[in-house]
Amino acid sequence: MTTLADTATQNEDTSLDNPSFYINRELSHLSFNQRVLAQALDSAHPLLERLKFLLIFSSNLDEFFEIRVAGLMQSIKFEREARGLDGAHPEQTLREISRLCHDTVEQQYRILNDTLIPAMETEGIRFLRRNHWNAEQARWIEDYFDREVLPILSPIGLDPAHPFPRLVNKSLNFIVELDGNDAFGRDLNYAIVPAPRSLPRIISLPDELGEPGYNFIFLSSIIHAHADKLFSGMEVRGCYQFRITRNADLDVDVEGIADLARALRGELHSRRFGTAVRLEVADNCPDELVNYLLKEVGLTDQELYRVHGPVNLKRLFAVPSIVNRPDLMYTPFTPKMPKGLSRKDNILDAVSKKDYLLLHPYESFTPVIQFLRQAAKDPNVIAIKQTLYRTGDNSSIVSALIDAARNGKEVTAVVELRARFDEAENLELASQLQEAGAVVVYGVVGYKTHSKMILVIRREGDHIRRYVHLGTGNYHSGNARLYTDYSMLSADPALGDDVHRVFQQLTSMGKNDRLQKILHAPFTLRRQIIKMIDHEARLQKEGTPGRIILKCNGLTEPKVIQALLRASQAGVKIDLIIRGMCCLRPGIAGVSENIRVHSIIGRFLEHTRVYYFANADSKVYLASADLMERNLNRRVETCFPVEDPSLSARVLQELEYHIEDGQNRWELDADGTYHRIDDAEHPAAQHRLLAELSGYNVSTT
Repeated sequence: MTTLADTATQNEDTSLDNPSFYINRELSHLSFNQRVLAQALDSAHPLLERLKFLLIFSSNLDEFFEIRVAGLMQSIKFEREARGLDGAHPEQTLREISRLCHDTVEQQYRILNDTLIPAMETEGIRFLRRNHWNAEQARWIEDYFDREVLPILSPIGLDPAHPFPRLVNKSLNFIVELDGNDAFGRDLNYAIVPAPRSLPRIISLPDELGEPGYNFIFLSSIIHAHADKLFSGMEVRGCYQFRITRNADLDVDVEGIADLARALRGELHSRRFGTAVRLEVADNCPDELVNYLLKEVGLTDQELYRVHGPVNLKRLFAVPSIVNRPDLMYTPFTPKMPKGLSRKDNILDAVSKKDYLLLHPYESFTPVIQFLRQAAKDPNVIAIKQTLYRTGDNSSIVSALIDAARNGKEVTAVVELRARFDEAENLELASQLQEAGAVVVYGVVGYKTHSKMILVIRREGDHIRRYVHLGTGNYHSGNARLYTDYSMLSADPALGDDVHRVFQQLTSMGKNDRLQKILHAPFTLRRQIIKMIDHEARLQKEGTPGRIILKCNGLTEPKVIQALLRASQAGVKIDLIIRGMCCLRPGIAGVSENIRVHSIIGRFLEHTRVYYFANADSKVYLASADLMERNLNRRVETCFPVEDPSLSARVLQELEYHIEDGQNRWELDADGTYHRIDDAEHPAAQHRLLAELSGYNVSTT
């Protein structure tokens, strides 16, 4: 790979194709996960929240292998390799991923075993290993195995009639080493024992059998202890847990599809049995068995991870909900209900007078739900249109749409069936809406509908008025308590007309209409973002100070990055608040020295997309889109201006809070690594927003 040895000098003619100006996308993604893992060591977070951060890292890493690593491996297999912006070949990237992941996974289990488990034990939360069970506990566990586990286990002896089974993606399994002959006289050496997903992975001992507090036993420990009961008359020489991670990216060929929903249903099953991309095994598993597993799943040592603890850590998410220890969790708070948008207010009437801006989770998501519920009941509302990407189970949003359809409204739902890992839920909600009489469409084949829009059409006297909700996040009330996202409610006629035209594009056929205020992908968004960046650069050269602040989840789009580099070369001061992947390398003399890159990792998942240009006609934009190739080129996205001066000033102030954050902020250095900011004089942005918007003072709770 090209290094920074040839760092550019101050010269606007410098070629921006130099790979040393860019950071590898996949390695940047891994770096974000490492910042998440670092929270597990941060004593500023309550203990069980630190455990959650460790488990979020585990879940994120699973998805990284299922999608990103799987994609790289597939590109090599089918000879479709393409070098990244940084010039790295996929094979180079995979080797570096392997090195980093092995180091980070080792750190993850070290944090769990040496820090979190001892700290939880101090608080009366124990995980009892087999060699620590007393006689009474051992009897109870044996009885539990006989009653709850043994009847549903299906061990598979491996012989010519029983080859290595197809094991479900990320399922817990055991390889058992055997000696002796079975009832049919077969001399079996190995067997596989899949752990049914219906079984809990941690089991609570009865209170009377343990010390005061909570005493947990791992399912894996129970199966290890009693594996001999599965193989009567044979000697169990060893029992070791393992897990296979598979390619989980759905491969639906959109060409020639007559029914996308039917094609997707057929593909969902195959996700569980995709090509293997990672093998995790207990670190005490003998080499002979490990090599056997690697051969059977078609992997090498590079994809092997020996772990010191449970291979399926994600199942520990159950612990905080079982343990009644609110003192070891974040103190709950009540999101603020903005004046004029409470449950008793007529939200449509309120929005008819002015725009409302909400920042979740500090401000309640309830007004968005009430907006839809009231529209569903309002006799003057004649139609409702909405995009649905993620909604969650038992969604109030979906219920409101169903009520609207049953009340005789014309309801149109644009359901994105290919929302990753929510495909099955979206197929189900589409069926529910159709049964209620709503018109359900699946957007445009080949372009995910990622935009967040509600359009309410209301007859008021002798004219029609449009009301809209536009947001940066999904219509998922659970995520609205965990993710930071903006919502805007407006009756602006131009915005209403723009949203109407976008829905027409999604549900019918026709040319792309020019919109008045909204920028939308895949048509105008990328071009206009670059145009506004270039405008700041041009004014800077002419003597008017330029300023750009971009906040999103990922920055990987090459043309946008190059526009930012040009603006930096012109002298524009640029702050990029990028939670996750960032392929732009800041701090290079003559190229990116005017750019700072920040990443906020805190209690809430930063999810807002905000774009600020000091000299644009509309200075502040909110968007559903990140600055990534997929969002700007292969998705339907909306980016909308915040034109009310008081609201745009508020958004700008909240951006500055993130730039000044002295507690939860990390900065990206020119070498591609992040360092954490420790500045006691500047509070965390999330803490400031909790205090200002929710009245929740972190320092006194």
